[in-house]
Amino acid sequence: MKVIVGLGNPGREYSATRHNVGFMVVDELARRWGVSDWRRRHEAEVAEYRGAEAVLLVKPQTYMNLSGRAVGEIARWYKLAAEDIIVVFDDLDLPVGRLRLRMKGSSGGHRGIESILAQLGADTFARVRVGIGRPPQGWATADYVLSKFTPDEAPLIEQAIVRAADAVETILKDGLNKAMNAFNK
Repeated sequence: MKVIVGLGNPGREYSATRHNVGFMVVDELARRWGVSDWRRRHEAEVAEYRGAEAVLLVKPQTYMNLSGRAVGEIARWYKLAAEDIIVVFDDLDLPVGRLRLRMKGSSGGHRGIESILAQLGADTFARVRVGIGRPPQGWATADYVLSKFTPDEAPLIEQAIVRAADAVETILKDGLNKAMNAFNK
């Protein structure tokens, strides 16, 4: 089984914000795969897809900074290694719409990833980072990540969500190295 975790914050008020890009990508995968049976388990919204292998789509409902609680519970319940997990999340250090895939590494200051690292005790999960850009001068980071995309950014992020879903499908089908070669441009 593979687990695809999209990071975000629960609640309608956060649904279209920069910090919820991970949820948006998981929703795009669910749409593509015809998955609509979401259930609340392990402090997350989860849905299962049966393709070549079972894939669990996960949207933690613990708020971003505690995302690891849900991911850790799921990993323990299904007896998964960190390598079976793909995490999709927003990244301030990438321009809006840019993707970066990688295996291993630090959190880069992302609190959701910090929480996952602490719960898994390993850094060997695949990451699909989706660029949301840096805050404008005078903006607090917390306010920025909880803001909506501007009209100019909307088409870029819509394309990035589609490409990030393509990247996840490539990881599942061909592995992370091929996906990195295709999407880290």
